[in-house]
Amino acid sequence: MKKALCFFSLLLGTASSLLAEPLPSWNDTATRTAIIDFVAKVTTEGSPDFVPPAERIATFDNDGCLWSEQPMYFQAFYIFDRIKALAPEHPEWKDEEPFASVLKGDIAGSLAGGEKALLAMAMATHAGLTSEEFDEVVGEWLKTARHPKTGMAYNKMIFQPMVELLEYLRANGFKTFIVSGGGIDFLRVFAEEAYGVPPEQVVGSSIKAKYEVRDGKPVIVKVPELDFIDDKEGKPVGIHQHIGRRPIFAAGNSDGDFQMLEWTTAGEGARFGLLVHHTDAEREFAYDRESHVGKLDKGLDEAKDRGWTLVDMKADWKVIYPEQP
Repeated sequence: MKKALCFFSLLLGTASSLLAEPLPSWNDTATRTAIIDFVAKVTTEGSPDFVPPAERIATFDNDGCLWSEQPMYFQAFYIFDRIKALAPEHPEWKDEEPFASVLKGDIAGSLAGGEKALLAMAMATHAGLTSEEFDEVVGEWLKTARHPKTGMAYNKMIFQPMVELLEYLRANGFKTFIVSGGGIDFLRVFAEEAYGVPPEQVVGSSIKAKYEVRDGKPVIVKVPELDFIDDKEGKPVGIHQHIGRRPIFAAGNSDGDFQMLEWTTAGEGARFGLLVHHTDAEREFAYDRESHVGKLDKGLDEAKDRGWTLVDMKADWKVIYPEQP
């Protein structure tokens, strides 16, 4: 009798799970409907758009797509904090840009040199560490660092609706990947806990690394040389090199993701391109064409003609972050 009750309870739980509405943090809008309809047609056997599980590849940008990115990329906050922590070992930084501006608290001056300056700072703060040391330093930073506006831990400023989308796709046989302009090793520290995406399914920008034996222990050490920039045209290349299959679903939020969506939706069969449009100044940030971070201009103009879905954060999402009521 007890076994029968347990079995019946299990059946009820399974039925309840199956009947649960997908994407609960999404409002019942055309955007949510489009996602659900796409997943249904590519996963229903017998459908003319059916896609075998092995080919159900979904790629997601990180900054501005899976977590916030204003007033600057969160990895830049990490780099700035590391420069300040390492400054006693580098007295020359007081007179050397962009480090001098960081130490003065001048964010605009620190970033005035653009990508070249940010890359120089990344190399100075990342190189020389073993992979284990880097993971530990980033992990400790994520535990203590707080966002200047929200006061939240950076890895808590993830978008609940997008986490649900990742889970929904995986529940329907998709394999989900992060394809970001951010550092691949930085992302791998928290991606599995935050998004359920394991390290081997993270594609990102990188500096070179080498194999060494330190104190009798084999280690991988970061080297201050650029390896790969996973942004714009680099994203389809990174997908090809790391994943080996063209995605059927791609999500981003900026013109840096344009080529990833373009390449994804140019393939044969059913395809889905999604752009997160930051329209909610009250609960998050509102920006697009003029933003110095996460600029969305060309994508905003061409999304409709290309059949891409624009997510209106203010209209489409019930909540932004997991902590919000």
